Amino acid sequence: MLHHTFEFQNKKINYQDEGKGDKVLVLLHGYMNSLEVWKYFVLEYMNSFRVIAVDLIGHGESETISEVSTMELQADMIKALLNELNITKCVMCGHSMGGMITLAFAEKYPDMVNGFCLMDSQAFADSENGRKNRLRAVEIINEDRLKFVVDFIPNLFAKNNQPKYASEIEELKTIAVNTPKEGIIAAQKGMIARKDRCDVLSKATCPVLFITGKDDIRIDLDTLLAQACLPQHSEVMILPCGHMAFIEEELKVKRRLRDFTNMCFELL
Repeated sequence: MLHHTFEFQNKKINYQDEGKGDKVLVLLHGYMNSLEVWKYFVLEYMNSFRVIAVDLIGHGESETISEVSTMELQADMIKALLNELNITKCVMCGHSMGGMITLAFAEKYPDMVNGFCLMDSQAFADSENGRKNRLRAVEIINEDRLKFVVDFIPNLFAKNNQPKYASEIEELKTIAVNTPKEGIIAAQKGMIARKDRCDVLSKATCPVLFITGKDDIRIDLDTLLAQACLPQHSEVMILPCGHMAFIEEELKVKRRLRDFTNMCFELL
């Protein structure tokens, strides 16, 4: 699959554009990942949809723009890319940090979103303790980025799934190690700065799909279910996995996201 680039604020952004048609699915990866994590999804969907996968700012082959990669900046980058590709309507799926960016995009450009999926993600801003933990993470990354990666990646998976997905964990570690330090830190600072976007869910007129794992130590299930009650049209998929639902339960997630995307365009 070919990679393409375009310029946003004089920096290079890397993306894939596969498939054809009016149904467009935009895939946004999580923290210290890259568009490569979506490769099996792109292969699955490209015969049915036009699929756009993006290296977020400071990740993969996309350059870092500023010291803080805010969710709003990332959303503006996605908007610029869609303009570049003459896309006016899409379904957007964001994993983890990608979900935070999806919410920022839905807030700024609601007319462009036929539906969106928050995968292992939620709308609250960080708590004070959460912000302190992220600031501590920035310190650790500055001191020993490799140790941070080695400790961080396996814990994204349910404990009982870690042996089963050992090769996937190693692949994610490689992606994370190759992510520039300035991109990792800018993204952490962007997540620290993000605001509560529960109002985006409350005001959403398009369908919203929540996909989450029962064993996700980063997302509180009760909190997520409360947020899932906010949109007019909300759907929830709860799976026996951790924070990496699209890997730990790949087939189930593929099918559900495909059906959701079709529905969002059929409702037009």
